[in-house]
Amino acid sequence: MSLWSADLGRLAEEIDRVDRLTDIYHIDVADGHFSPALLFFPDLVAVCRKKTAKPLHVHLMATDDILEDQIRQFADAGADLISIHAENGNLHRGLDLIASLGAETGVVLQLQTPVSHAAGYVDRIGILTLLGTRIGVKGQGLDPEAELRLQEARKLIADAHLLQRVLLAADGGIREHTVPGLRRAGAETIVMGSLAFNAEDFPKRMEWVHAQAIEG
Repeated sequence: MSLWSADLGRLAEEIDRVDRLTDIYHIDVADGHFSPALLFFPDLVAVCRKKTAKPLHVHLMATDDILEDQIRQFADAGADLISIHAENGNLHRGLDLIASLGAETGVVLQLQTPVSHAAGYVDRIGILTLLGTRIGVKGQGLDPEAELRLQEARKLIADAHLLQRVLLAADGGIREHTVPGLRRAGAETIVMGSLAFNAEDFPKRMEWVHAQAIEG
């Protein structure tokens, strides 16, 4: 559940409204440089931490020079999972730091980054997120290659015969007509935003999402 799509002026109430049926809260953090957006900050994550016991997944979009400092700040704020970008030059050092701070590690792939690059670190993460739209811009349509990339990532994870589970997530372009295909392609979790928060019947919407099958 992406908190970017919540009513931020009523964030506590929004969390109360959806918490019972939420699996993971997704919190986009962007520095305005790595991503064009400027989003969320540690104090706001700390507020979320006080409101819910559900996992908080911080998707960190930050340039290399501030990445490690940002990891520390969001771990301190209560993030359970912290995902950084495959495009970060200090990716492996960042993953080491996340693990040392007691959070689950994750990596996010932008559209231009080949899925095959995940082979170099899939054995040390707990969640792999594939973006289906350009980074940091709301309201875009799903990229035509998104489902094929999820299928490739699913196979890469399976072929690695890992000791740990790696959750495969789809983020961006999440609409009623795209969710079934993303699920069939292998997405185990869908980063829902307006599709959830703007639903006329939220429980019914969540029941529908959970009913979508992963093929194979």
